[in-house]
Amino acid sequence: MSPCYHSTSTRYRIRAMLLALAFGAGVSGAALAEGPNKDEAEELGQIIVSAPHYVPSTNSAATKLDIPLIETPQAITVVSRDQIDLLNMQNLGQAVRYTSGVIGENFGADERYDWLTLRGFNPIEYIDGLQAPYGSVSNIGLDLYGSESVEVLKGPSAVLYGSTPPGGIVNLTSRRPSDEFGGELGLQYGEYDNKQAQGDITGPLGEHFSYRLTALYRDRGTQMDHVDSGRFYVAPALTWRITDAARLTLLSYYQDDQVDGDGGGFLPSQGVVTPNPNGELHANVNGGEPDYNTYRRHQYGVGYDFRYDFTDALNLQQNLKYSSADARMLTVYGAGLQADLRTLNRFNFPFNESVGSFAIDTRMTAHLDSGSVEHTLLFGVDWRRYTNESEFAFGLGPTLDIFAPVYGTPVTTPAPFFPYISQSQKQTGIYAQEQMKVNHWVVTLSARNDELKAENFGTARDDSEFTYRGGVNYVFDSGWAPYIAYAKSFQPTYGAAFDGTPFVPTSGKQIEGGLKFEARNTPKDVRAFGSIAIYQLKQENVLTPDPDPTHLFFNVQTGEVEVKGIEVEGVARFHERLSLNASYSYTDSEVTKSNGADLGKRLTMVPENKFSLLADYTFQDGPMGGFGFSGGVRYMSDSFGTTNNDPTLRTPSVTLFDMVLHYDRAHWHAALNGSNIFDKEYLSRCSSVDQCFFGLRRNVVFTVERKF
Repeated sequence: MSPCYHSTSTRYRIRAMLLALAFGAGVSGAALAEGPNKDEAEELGQIIVSAPHYVPSTNSAATKLDIPLIETPQAITVVSRDQIDLLNMQNLGQAVRYTSGVIGENFGADERYDWLTLRGFNPIEYIDGLQAPYGSVSNIGLDLYGSESVEVLKGPSAVLYGSTPPGGIVNLTSRRPSDEFGGELGLQYGEYDNKQAQGDITGPLGEHFSYRLTALYRDRGTQMDHVDSGRFYVAPALTWRITDAARLTLLSYYQDDQVDGDGGGFLPSQGVVTPNPNGELHANVNGGEPDYNTYRRHQYGVGYDFRYDFTDALNLQQNLKYSSADARMLTVYGAGLQADLRTLNRFNFPFNESVGSFAIDTRMTAHLDSGSVEHTLLFGVDWRRYTNESEFAFGLGPTLDIFAPVYGTPVTTPAPFFPYISQSQKQTGIYAQEQMKVNHWVVTLSARNDELKAENFGTARDDSEFTYRGGVNYVFDSGWAPYIAYAKSFQPTYGAAFDGTPFVPTSGKQIEGGLKFEARNTPKDVRAFGSIAIYQLKQENVLTPDPDPTHLFFNVQTGEVEVKGIEVEGVARFHERLSLNASYSYTDSEVTKSNGADLGKRLTMVPENKFSLLADYTFQDGPMGGFGFSGGVRYMSDSFGTTNNDPTLRTPSVTLFDMVLHYDRAHWHAALNGSNIFDKEYLSRCSSVDQCFFGLRRNVVFTVERKF
């Protein structure tokens, strides 16, 4: 790659972003020219409320309706924009640090993707309720700055979303245009030479339109030596209020990523988790080839959200999005030590992938009263076409003295490239849902039928699946709400058994019960929401090795996985001063049926216990008015990186501490965010003796923003 990417191109991108934001500000310049309003006249004597939506109250992911969380018969976590801003979260891995049931950052400092585990499985990412264009990894690494909120929907979700893993999904809701002028411009600098410029502006455009423009540019290193990461992100949006009954919001995003020099981890276990006579290896060690390794990805999405209200009780909604992601990677990475325990063998693995997705979801909602029963009916049809074309080559790379690395050996990209995936899918889903309210009872019933047509390397297959969900909540006037629910899910499985019989989709089923709480009968500035969930989740028709020794390399579908757990979670904000986040997860995972070495073992990267607690306090008056600070602690018990739970490669438990100092006054915001502030060096995972990955070391970032 030309070095212009980090010089000329960088200047053009920053200039373009600032010009675009300046144009947006100019469009709404009249709002500024009017001068301060009566509230701003007293701004020197009062503090701006910095996090009015810190505690969420509704969600749309679980029911495709804006239903109160306390009436939803499923465990859900909503991470609001206020929470994201407070902790300066930049990706999904960071966003779930204080969330129960979810493990993030499973491969340490990976700038490309957000590696998550949700109730033992890798969740699929959705954007505005439509599936993201994910490829070989179940997410696309979209920057979190463009999101208004993150919804983590835990457990089987196929009844509204079709083919999904049994652990759940993650939905990102994009920032939307506002009818009122507002925005921010910010700069960031931090460890590893982290430099970032960001901006977000929104407001009216005449009588019928409003706009939003969100943009970000970042250039930084990582904890690994000789790695440089660059990102440009922009997301324009426009809302057209066609009539009093009709509203159309156009949404789009574009993200360009480049990561240079990253060897991806892949360190040998000798020197990381087991002794090595040559010494210890640390998180900064790069086993790749910095002058050769590069990862480049362009991705974008264009679509709309449309709503038409026929009456107050009947409306039509439609979401549409076309998304594309194209990635190119050259990488030399570690392949284990030679007998001297210092010379690292290395592989050369170039990989290219192009993914496209077109999705549309149309649904009608009706609100009816039948005597003492309130009905909310939802009928929908969604359709998705997905394509994935990928290829790879494979060869040996030059060796490296991992304890005294000298880089620069010429590397030749191996050839030829071999097809890895050549796949297309068409999924059509028809779904219906009814929510009935009578007195304190809330009953939710959902059903869906999916027709899935797929082709992989010219081999076609059709799958048809019926899924359903049923749940009951009882909402007390005090704000307590016990609930119980049952749900199913499915995922296609490609390939065939030895006799040629095509594999059927895996199926997931879960029973979950719990208790939710929402603060009621409290002062307006006291908000709290909490939940306890107990669940049992099974995945069936899992692939496992064929027990017939003459059927080498073939599988059968007799495997089964079971996950049981308890999740406790709460978020609260008191008098715009004290904010609390707390969570605890107990996850008991087991491979209950298998013909392999994983029988009876725990799932990989699933610790039994996870605990987190964050407290933030902001002074509202006096000489300290506007100053606030946070302290957070995160704990994860040990886990395994290999399917056979090799004890020599066990990931030890770890406790990490976070800290935030922030100051708000008038239109200015400044913050110093620190994660893993005591710089704990810890293991993220060893998936084999040749593949160990360190967790994230200390990262301190200073941010200053001017808000409009």
